[in-house]
Amino acid sequence: MSRKTIKVDYLARVEGEGGLYIKFKGDAVDEVRLKIFEPPRFFEAFLRGRQFTEAPDITARICGICPIAYQMSACHAMENALGVQVGGALRELRRLIYCGEWIESHGLHVFMLHAPDFLGYQDAIQMAKDHPEIVRNALEIKKTGNRIVSTVGGREIHPVNVRVGGFYRAPTKKELLELVPDLEHCLALSREALKWSTGLSYPDFEPDYEFVALRHENEYPFNEGRLVSNRGLDIDVSDFESHFHEVHVEHSNALHCVRTDTNTPYFVGPLARYSLNFDRLSRSVQEAALSAGLQPTCRNPFRSLQVRLVEIIFAFEEALRIIKNYEPPAKPCVELTARAGVGRAITEAPRGILYHRYRLDEQANIQEAKIVPPTSQNQGQIEFDLRQYVSDFSRLSDEELTWQCEQAVRNYDPCISCATHFLKLEVERT
Repeated sequence: MSRKTIKVDYLARVEGEGGLYIKFKGDAVDEVRLKIFEPPRFFEAFLRGRQFTEAPDITARICGICPIAYQMSACHAMENALGVQVGGALRELRRLIYCGEWIESHGLHVFMLHAPDFLGYQDAIQMAKDHPEIVRNALEIKKTGNRIVSTVGGREIHPVNVRVGGFYRAPTKKELLELVPDLEHCLALSREALKWSTGLSYPDFEPDYEFVALRHENEYPFNEGRLVSNRGLDIDVSDFESHFHEVHVEHSNALHCVRTDTNTPYFVGPLARYSLNFDRLSRSVQEAALSAGLQPTCRNPFRSLQVRLVEIIFAFEEALRIIKNYEPPAKPCVELTARAGVGRAITEAPRGILYHRYRLDEQANIQEAKIVPPTSQNQGQIEFDLRQYVSDFSRLSDEELTWQCEQAVRNYDPCISCATHFLKLEVERT
């Protein structure tokens, strides 16, 4: 029986560092290990002893691509501990800044990191030579998402205007209205991009996933809702740790998060959000998705490129709605009183649900912190996908197989720096 091992030292076009090891026995996949070797950064330890007000700014440094997600989960968890709730214009501003993050993060992934796979290029620089319009439009979309974050958050990377209870300063109506022309232009570009995506070739691969995402009673979810799945889960976010737990695997510096009752992986992110909340999208966004060949449920991870484009369109529409209805709040922040308590929250980062839990003492100093990022939740599912997917490609050359594996991993847009609290491929054939 022939044996083969494939190693890819570094996965290109992902955020962070990791590797992949695949071992074959004959044509059968014997072992798959997604190895995240970027060292842990101990943010949960850094938080202990700090004031509750510091959590949004500290956790934002976990990721330069999705700092808003960390700030929002931290803020909601702290507010949960302190017994306050943010509503009205401040709540809308939180949705608006999340729109900006989804746009810039999805825009970067779709066009710069994922599209080269479908068009046969090693990177976006090579792709730009033959498809300059795609890259120009991508940069314009991403820049506009960054402008939303900067206008509401104070700057594009690691925003400084977000605080527990709201913001340090609320933008004026005029400041937000200045964004409208670019938002409308990029909304049109995004719709065209979704049409363009129908011409790409997507592998026929549809595993039976357990999707997990937030679901709100009347909104496509950003910051709030119950945690649900397509297999009957429907819980308050405070019960997350009763249904999910993290396990250490020898080959990774990132913990795997699995369902407690079955000890199995699950899928978070755009496909899960979309499939569990299609009915929460506006009619125009639903029609755009269906016209692009998507169904209300999408189980093909390669079509995540299209689903991200659908979420970009939604985010532009939502941003325009918020801005046109916006009236500045009387105060930029609700009043807060320090007290002891435990706070939990989940928000929808671009890559999926992000869980925060904090325990505070009487002065609201952080005694304990727990953060479960989306990529650590998806890591087991990525390995499961690869085991199924590459078994159909076992007779490819190592170079061709490496390309297929990298694309399969990039479907998840893994943020490895977040997950270490990519690709190095190693394939062994025996």
